[in-house]
Parts: sequence; C-alpha cells; structure tokens
Amino acid sequence: MKVVAIIQARVGSTRLPEKVLKDLEGETVLSRVIHRVRRAQLVDELLVATTDQPADDAIVDECRRCSVRTARGSEEDVLDRYFRAAQVSHADVIVRITSDCPLIDPEVTDKTIRAFLAEQPDYASNALVRTYPRGLDTEVMTLLALERAWRLAALPYQRAHVTPYIYEHADEFKLLSVTGEADYSDHRWTLDAHEDLAFVRAVYARMEGQDFGWRDVLRLLEREPGLVELNRSVAQKVLDEG
Repeated sequence: MKVVAIIQARVGSTRLPEKVLKDLEGETVLSRVIHRVRRAQLVDELLVATTDQPADDAIVDECRRCSVRTARGSEEDVLDRYFRAAQVSHADVIVRITSDCPLIDPEVTDKTIRAFLAEQPDYASNALVRTYPRGLDTEVMTLLALERAWRLAALPYQRAHVTPYIYEHADEFKLLSVTGEADYSDHRWTLDAHEDLAFVRAVYARMEGQDFGWRDVLRLLEREPGLVELNRSVAQKVLDEG
C-alpha cells in the first residue's frame, strides 16, 4: 500500500501573496514544510501539487531545488488538481498537507497515518475534532474516497478545499477522528497573514536547527507567552475565502 503525501502550494493568496516562498530563517516556507513532512516515517513518497499558472513556475523551481516532484493543474478547482496529482503518484493512500503549515510535525502526521492504517476508514483527520494547534493539520484518505469526492463535489468551496465533501457526508464515508491527549486547539500556528509570518519567524529564530517538534514549540511559548500575542488577532479564514 503506497502512502503519498501531497502538499498543495501556489503563490496566489488573498491575505499574504507568495507566502509559501517567504523567507523563514534562511529557507522558504515551502522548503521548511517539505523538510518536516519528509521526516514522517510512514510516508513513502512526497509530491507537491501546484497550479498550471505561469506565476507558479516559481513553485516548480523551488521544488526542483528541494528535489521534490511536482504535478500541475487547475488553480481554482483544487480538488481536481489534487486528484490528478494522486493519480500521477499511483497512491493508494493520500496524506493531505497544505504548504502554509511550516510547523507541521512528522510525529503528529505519523500518528494520523498510523491510526488510518489500523482502523482502515475512508478518511482520517486530526482536525475533525480539534485538539492540536491549528497548523498541524493532517488528513489521510483512500484514493477511492478522493475519487468519489472528485466526482460528486459540486459546490465551489468543496472544489477549492479538497476534502469538505468527504467530511460533510458521514453517511457516505467512514470517518476517523484522531485526537491528542490534551486540548491545544486555541494555538494558531498556520500562515495566512503577516502576523502569522511574524509568529513562525519568531519560533524558528529561537530553535536550534529545524528538527524541533510541536512540544518544543509549546515549551517555548510557556517560556515566552508574549509570542502568542503576535498573531492572536488573526481571524481564521472560512471555507469560501481564498
């Protein structure tokens, strides 16, 4: 059974254009995400799904520098882009990661994959019931589940965000929620706005190397609680936003 992590990435962004190519302590945000996902032990292959727009040639160039394969497709219909990337990779199991999560933790990703492989649902996620900080989101699904969503999802936000059709139709899919031992869901570690960039830069600047884990970040925030204020005011995007 081939497990493929597909990172979706593009330079277009409503609130923070080119955010995945921003500098993060000497590397791009995208490079940081790639490095961290590569450390997941249960991922067999890594692929970046970007758009066929000329602006995203920069994503392809960065992936080439990082020695990662790319697949290109529709900018607006991300579900179509994602499904076709899964086909190209010959994946049996797809792990969905977004490129705006430079603190993604391979331990948490592996935990979600491990639960999926053990329970064999159609879809597993650590964000169905949030206990982890936002920014550690990992979704795992079968190719058949992704294909069914690709065929049946009709609403624009379902096409733009890949998986809503799956988790909104629990009568059609077997869903599995993966949770942590405690609730840290009030933490915001994703990248949508300038304030978020200031936060993740502050975290990386204080860490030795880049192989730190999410618990290391929690300990940092306990020592320096003021860091949380850097992006506390940022409102999370809703599904119909870009």
